[in-house]
Amino acid sequence: MSSVISVIDGFRTDRATCVLAPNASPLTLDGTNSWIVAEPGFSSCVVVDPGPLDEGHLRRVLDVAVAGGRRVAMVVLTHGHPDHSAGAARFAELSGGVPGGGVSGGVVPVRAADPSFRLGAEGLAGGDVLTAAGCELRVIATPGHSGDSVSLLLPADKALLTGDTVLGRGTTVIATDGNLADYLRTLDRLREVADGLAFLLPGHGPVLTDPAGVLDHYIAHRAERLDQVRAALAAGAKTPAEIVAMIYTDVDESVWPAAEWSVRAQLDYLA
Repeated sequence: MSSVISVIDGFRTDRATCVLAPNASPLTLDGTNSWIVAEPGFSSCVVVDPGPLDEGHLRRVLDVAVAGGRRVAMVVLTHGHPDHSAGAARFAELSGGVPGGGVSGGVVPVRAADPSFRLGAEGLAGGDVLTAAGCELRVIATPGHSGDSVSLLLPADKALLTGDTVLGRGTTVIATDGNLADYLRTLDRLREVADGLAFLLPGHGPVLTDPAGVLDHYIAHRAERLDQVRAALAAGAKTPAEIVAMIYTDVDESVWPAAEWSVRAQLDYLA
């Protein structure tokens, strides 16, 4: 049985619904997955990663979020990269303009680990439990892809919203604001959680239904890449670009510049 659910836009668990942004690319895969989380029948919801600043997409997310008379209680960012966060302030504005929308004077808060992306006083940290959607969302600090990455555990659905920490297809890069040592620790932490999960709900790509198997693959893949970098250095490669050309032969060349970010992170890790 496949561990991937092919439908992305409109995919639903009991409490989470995906709205796919129209920003497909080699790095964003099919586009950014925006997630609306709410207990069935509850009066409010939480929107995770509104996505890019694309008015049509933001209004589609809003339509799903306020269906049945719900209001948007808050926006949560898994991290601050613009394909996830650039539309957050505009979405908060749109949500606050809906009758019954928002909190405290019509302002919908945006919660993020990085203060520069927040709207409102509250931040986001590992151990936080968000209940504004009528169900628990437990925040897990998952740095690595970026320094501010978090994942959100939705226990009632046995699901984990992973942002860019785990993708629905392929593996993630270590961005210029990320760190490989952090990422390896994050993968180990998520592997401990994975045995109790039914779904990984990623920030890009399809939903995954074998969380433990996916995390095992991610951990093995990182170890393999480090061995390949060591071998490339031993063979005389001197620059990240030379290493990428030697070891990323299984990856489309259009993403080689991003692969260099990961190689730089690997070199820093091995130094």
